[in-house]
Amino acid sequence: MSTLLEIKQYVNNFFNKFEAYIRPVLKLILALVALITINSKLGYMQKIDNSAIVLIAALMCSFMPLNFIVVVSALFIVLHMYALSLECAMVILVLFIVLFLLYFRFAPKDTIAVVLTPICCMMGIPYILPIILGLVGGPYSAVSLACGIIVAYSLKSINASAASLGAMETEDMATRFRLVIDGILDSKVMIVLIIAFAITVFVVYIIRRLPIDYSWPIAVAAGAIVDAVIVLICDLSMDADISVAGIIFGTLLAVVAGFITQFLRFNVDYNRAEKVQFEDDEYYYYVRAIPKVTVPAQKKRVKKINSSTVNNHRVISHDDYDDDDEE
Repeated sequence: MSTLLEIKQYVNNFFNKFEAYIRPVLKLILALVALITINSKLGYMQKIDNSAIVLIAALMCSFMPLNFIVVVSALFIVLHMYALSLECAMVILVLFIVLFLLYFRFAPKDTIAVVLTPICCMMGIPYILPIILGLVGGPYSAVSLACGIIVAYSLKSINASAASLGAMETEDMATRFRLVIDGILDSKVMIVLIIAFAITVFVVYIIRRLPIDYSWPIAVAAGAIVDAVIVLICDLSMDADISVAGIIFGTLLAVVAGFITQFLRFNVDYNRAEKVQFEDDEYYYYVRAIPKVTVPAQKKRVKKINSSTVNNHRVISHDDYDDDDEE
């Protein structure tokens, strides 16, 4: 454990020292992952399915606010949909406008969640997100999750009906609109995940804020159980055809991700908890203080060399002392 704490402390110090350089690199990586995933899953417009275009767009995102990644990703999706069908592009554009209004109104700081949710859904590991967001976010993080899930499963539905849309070129526009919209609304898995993840975020958030020992581990365990149970119940009641093996694997992965998040954000020692009482002119305060688990700083030993001349001989004395003593 001490080794992990030392690594954590080293990473924190390194990040704080070089934050101005690390943040653009992390945004560049996030933008690259998002755009490459979009191109690999869609790829209808060859002009933007190009490494140079993706790299240029990612470099632009690295020097802009995080929300710019969301905007660029949405633009890439709309262009791919336009190459597939005008109706798809119009439906996705209207959907993005509605989702952006909800996102910027309730959870404008959850950019990472909005970007990573569709990626995790496409990779088949969406279950880690509600637990992590319940630990580090708030109730409004459910809105970000819902937006990401809707985008992911809307694109999945359109991909599944791409062949039908291509065969309906001679049909009227209203029929193609109906096919796209019905495919999105009929996605039972999307509805199940939105319900389950929203409840899980609330459960994890409420439990981890309780004034009890080990609230974060309890929140992780409770969130994983609630998430799995709700998904299974909704799957059985709505016949959503969700893989049980995927639920089990995703839940175990979510538990691991939750404990890693706790170690990075809320690693405390409950055995050294203290109750503190103090007052001011208006109130008495009763506070329970729980110290963080940290690595004690190593004391540096400095060797001081003094020289003096005694009887024409040079004498060297060595005194060891701590930095604190020197001050």
